Amino acid sequence: RSMFLSSGLMTMHNGNTMLQDYKKFLKSCNMAEAHSAVAFSFSVTPEGLDVKLNHEALKAVWRSGFRSAKKRVGRMQNQFKNGTYPATPTSWLFIATIVLALKIGGFDPSFGLIESQDKYVAAVFTNQSPAIIHYISCVLYATYLWFAKIIIIKWSLRVLLRYHKWMYEARGPMSLKTKIWIMTVKILGGRKPLLMSYQFSLPKLFVPSVKETVNKYLRSVKPLMEDEKYQRMEKLSKEFQEGAGKKFNRYLVLKSWWATNYVSDWWEDYVYLSGRSPIMVNSNFYAIDAVLLHPSKVQVARASNIIHAMLQYRRDLDKESLMPLMLNKTVPLCSAQYERQFQTTRIPGIEKDTIVHYKDSQHIAVYHKGRYFKVYIHFRGRLLKPCEIEHSLQKILDDDVEPAVGEKHLAALTAGDRVPWAKARQEYFSKGKNKASLDAIEKAAFVVALDDEPQDFDEHDPSKLDKFARSMLHGKGYDRWFDKSFTLVVASNGRIGFNAEHSWADAPIMGHMWEVCTADDRDYGYTDDGHTIGTPEICPNPIKLEWEFPKPCLQVIENCLEVATQLLNDVDLHLLYHNQYGKGFMKSVKMSPDAYIQLSLQLAYYRTAKKFDLTYESSMTRLFREGRTETVRSCTVESCQFAKAMDDPTVTNKERIKLMKLAAEEHQQGYRNAMSGHGIDRHLFCLYVVSKYLGEDSPFLTEVLSSPWRLSTSQTPHQQTNKLDLVKHPEHISAGGGFGPVADDGYGVSYIIAGEDVIFFHVSCKNSCPTTGARKFAEQIQKALADVKNMFEAKDS
Repeated sequence: RSMFLSSGLMTMHNGNTMLQDYKKFLKSCNMAEAHSAVAFSFSVTPEGLDVKLNHEALKAVWRSGFRSAKKRVGRMQNQFKNGTYPATPTSWLFIATIVLALKIGGFDPSFGLIESQDKYVAAVFTNQSPAIIHYISCVLYATYLWFAKIIIIKWSLRVLLRYHKWMYEARGPMSLKTKIWIMTVKILGGRKPLLMSYQFSLPKLFVPSVKETVNKYLRSVKPLMEDEKYQRMEKLSKEFQEGAGKKFNRYLVLKSWWATNYVSDWWEDYVYLSGRSPIMVNSNFYAIDAVLLHPSKVQVARASNIIHAMLQYRRDLDKESLMPLMLNKTVPLCSAQYERQFQTTRIPGIEKDTIVHYKDSQHIAVYHKGRYFKVYIHFRGRLLKPCEIEHSLQKILDDDVEPAVGEKHLAALTAGDRVPWAKARQEYFSKGKNKASLDAIEKAAFVVALDDEPQDFDEHDPSKLDKFARSMLHGKGYDRWFDKSFTLVVASNGRIGFNAEHSWADAPIMGHMWEVCTADDRDYGYTDDGHTIGTPEICPNPIKLEWEFPKPCLQVIENCLEVATQLLNDVDLHLLYHNQYGKGFMKSVKMSPDAYIQLSLQLAYYRTAKKFDLTYESSMTRLFREGRTETVRSCTVESCQFAKAMDDPTVTNKERIKLMKLAAEEHQQGYRNAMSGHGIDRHLFCLYVVSKYLGEDSPFLTEVLSSPWRLSTSQTPHQQTNKLDLVKHPEHISAGGGFGPVADDGYGVSYIIAGEDVIFFHVSCKNSCPTTGARKFAEQIQKALADVKNMFEAKDS
């Protein structure tokens, strides 16, 4: 049966008794990793101290240490490769050969530098002949040239990657300047980069001028304000520009010189980690399966293939063998967010949470029917095969042991308010078996939730997909460890999804892993009866985690569960499967699919709310080092004109199309500005942070930062790798993911453009708001898409 391994010191009255208990433990556990519990035993006899070594335990310790040392050496090698990229040892050898050949031929390429350093080399190599010393000086000079080449290339790339005008060029033939730029970047960019190879070459995010940002802000809010309020905002902005704004901006410029990224650390600290409200629904996001496929209905088999694929992906991350993502196969994106994907957890604090990342982990944590298990994933230096993982997970399903009192609802602590969880963690989880068990969860590679309910997709019953999405977003409020970097969720019928904590990274990072792992899952395959392929060589037993909760701790757990239950019951979530048409038609009318969808969302919102509101669309700033996101303000003067024209019978379709294309161009311009560092909101956010540090309140910034985003949108990225071919296999697309509503009286909308003919929309809002409804808004989205399509098809009318 499964047992609990205590990590604390064992105190025994008799060494022989300890040895007997240990042998019983091994017999019942039948697990190689259990040997590491006790490396040696001893007994005190009249003849002296009798020490007995456990060789299997020592081997396990040796293998663990060797694996850690191997990973450290690998990291050092990667750091060297990344530091010298795009140069290679071959290029060093080439330079050294040229220098030696020139010297032997009588030409001094160093203009005297080699001879001048001979005396210093001779002082180190005292027993060598003058010729050998001279050759060593030549090699040292070649090494100087090699490092100089590396520095010049890296700085040249950094300068080149500051050029963003290629994004602003119109469709069609690119300019000569951009062609030369692309060719130069490709030449200097090298071949076969590691994941982090371009990090030192990426430019820093620059600080825009206050005037530029404020002017863009005023234009973005003009369609949302009455004339009187807009004039007041103009006055506040002018006072800010002429007064405190300049001073605040100087601090940001100073920070941009010193810090790698002037936004990202404050964004992580103040937007994510300082919030004291629940992160479930409010912060965490989710994704679901490729619902058009169902490769296996055996829960533990599907779980095992995905777990193995994720661990292989982790190995590739450690080795940095993943290719960095490149825009247009030329421009590298920042890869810094990948570093904390595994072995990462959010630790609650009284005033602010922290993110803790562990270098390695040899186990995962599994939750099933109210119980937590520690499952080892390595054996004798290798990763367990999917079939071996399946046997381990099956033992959990077959185990009918009851959960400890309070264990079933334990994860509600991570779903409720942060302060009660922080206090409970300090008081009840700082020692003993509670600490050891909590460590097993927090130090796990990731958490797996084996649900006891099925999830599915039925084109004729949308409620099934809604239920699936709700399960991934919040579950029951106690069956996901919301603090973990991500929880893999496997339904009882083999459907999969995940819930991810948001502070450590943004959705594209999880989307990248999801795309790779679901593709690997298909490659691994299943037997005819749905089980994993292969014959297990070892079947390690899972270890049940043990807990002891006093009554006050149980009360805190129940209080957090009550908060979580109220929060999840207030979520209205609907997943729309739109298969009438997709990006194929959008491209045929020469429209950007994202702009097309965003304008359709504006039309749908206008028809639903009878007004326009601030609209948030997430964009990335990973063209810069340690960049994360920026806001595209999708509600513009042009988009409002288009939406009104769609319901104005006096406007012709030809005029509507013209208005839509003008609005689309304005939207794309905003997207380009956001990506290239000319966005609005992150700059204003940082100015606000500076004002708080200096203790100087700004009426302008206070009003800007207090405006609610009643429509928050995001496109789920896909095809970040070459493993997803939607032309040949359109059914392989994931249904994407989503998030909870940002405003109490607003909507959260996430969408994924699934191939040429399908779009999935994840629409969320709050039941407590009488003016919103997820299904109602989804119907308006569908109608807006249909009306826009009809407009293009009847453009002559």
